Amino acid sequence: MGSAMVVSRTVVVPTSSGRVQGILDGAVHAFRGIPYGAATGDDQRWLPPRPAPAWSGVRDAFDYGPAAPQARNRARPPALLAALGPAETLDAGMTEDCLVLNVWTPGLDDAARRPVMVWIHGGGYYAGSGASAHTSGRSLARRGDIVVVTLNHRLGVLGYLRLDHLLGDRYAPAGVAGQLDLVLALEWVRDNAEAFGGDPHNVTIFGCSGGGDKVSHLLAMPSAQGLFHKAIIQSGPGVRSRTPEQGADLTARLLHALDIDASHAEQLLDLPAARVIDAQSQLIQPGAAMLGDLQVGPVLTPEILPAHPFDPQAAPGAATIPLIIGTNQDEMALGLGLDDQVAALDDDGAQAWVVRALGERAVDLFPVYRSTAPDIPAGDLLIRILSDFMRTRSIRLAERKLAGGSAPVYMYQFCYQSPVAGGRLKACHALEVPFVFDNVADAPITGDDPARGMLAELMSQAWIEFARSGRPSTQACEWPAYDVERRATVQFNIRSRVVDDPDGAQRRAWQRFH
Repeated sequence: MGSAMVVSRTVVVPTSSGRVQGILDGAVHAFRGIPYGAATGDDQRWLPPRPAPAWSGVRDAFDYGPAAPQARNRARPPALLAALGPAETLDAGMTEDCLVLNVWTPGLDDAARRPVMVWIHGGGYYAGSGASAHTSGRSLARRGDIVVVTLNHRLGVLGYLRLDHLLGDRYAPAGVAGQLDLVLALEWVRDNAEAFGGDPHNVTIFGCSGGGDKVSHLLAMPSAQGLFHKAIIQSGPGVRSRTPEQGADLTARLLHALDIDASHAEQLLDLPAARVIDAQSQLIQPGAAMLGDLQVGPVLTPEILPAHPFDPQAAPGAATIPLIIGTNQDEMALGLGLDDQVAALDDDGAQAWVVRALGERAVDLFPVYRSTAPDIPAGDLLIRILSDFMRTRSIRLAERKLAGGSAPVYMYQFCYQSPVAGGRLKACHALEVPFVFDNVADAPITGDDPARGMLAELMSQAWIEFARSGRPSTQACEWPAYDVERRATVQFNIRSRVVDDPDGAQRRAWQRFH
């Protein structure tokens, strides 16, 4: 949670399911673990969620609620774990009955009609939660006089598994169940925002990594239209969904891992969640989604998710939604920066790695990068090339978004280099998150340079201004809208600046690759 909590009093707020009691944490009211829906009981696994059952009396909302079932131990080097610190916690346990959300607000039912920012956590669709020191909404709510919401939803194959081909039409929504949880959470925000001092007609959804991909998919879901009004995609451009064929393939591999014949797929409905997640862990390669292999995620589903979000064009629901989108300069340093094998590469070895990761079509990328950066170590250049897979997908998403409607797009690149672990993590994946939430003091990975606080102030204020007005410019930073002629991009760093078409030669090389 960060700094010590000083609780001066509790406060009770009515919601659509019953009254909840939160705490006043400094100048911000905090409510944690509020149920917004139910996804278990009465044979509910893989079915659309229901609104949370009503309760009588007052429900305490002091603690985070449980996360979705997931593997607890993701293999990470000790130096990385130390740098991340308490990035996320599963201390409240894990259960399929995980549809809870958290609210931070400076005021309650006071007609202020504050902008509402709804954070959708990352984790590649199979991990993560809304309980994190990096994404506590207290600082952001206080700085911007806004309402901040974080939430949990069903993950992995328990939230995204195609089953209609085996179990019939009742399970047609199974491949998008986790997304339907998000829609229900946004409906809860619509129905309850005013009680928490928020404006249900000014809602911004934002997320990083898998959370950005989920934001992309909400833009493509007809049932989500009207529930949010602006969107921010951080290092998670969701261009394509999983096809029904890919969904069926994952289901077949899961059944094989569980030693269940497809003709008895109904056995999945009764298996303990822990056993399903153990089998899932055999099928998931961590980090693969950053290079385009989603592995598990939303499956194209008639009426619910009828088309890919941004392929071959932007889904109609994206047309009127202003968007911020961007990536970090060295995304892949999160997984490769501490790898001594990468640090020892020469140019031939780095070139071979690029081809193994991206295929023979990528053979021309390394020479382009080397020609523009002759003195960078080969391993660092490899990280930059693989990181640009996500950057160039974000650019492609932005271009299709602009072609599909008049709402503006704003592009950024996060370039601040983490000084921890000898600087080897660079501007890695998700490093920008504590800056956006103004929580760098609770994020060891950001280092201890006092100047990083000014960057956090700049970024969090830009996100707040975007949520308030649809334009992310602040007094300290004019942020031009993106277009395909100028390609204006804000590069966030200790000294932030606007750059037109940064690394244009590299971008053009990727156009040939894609």
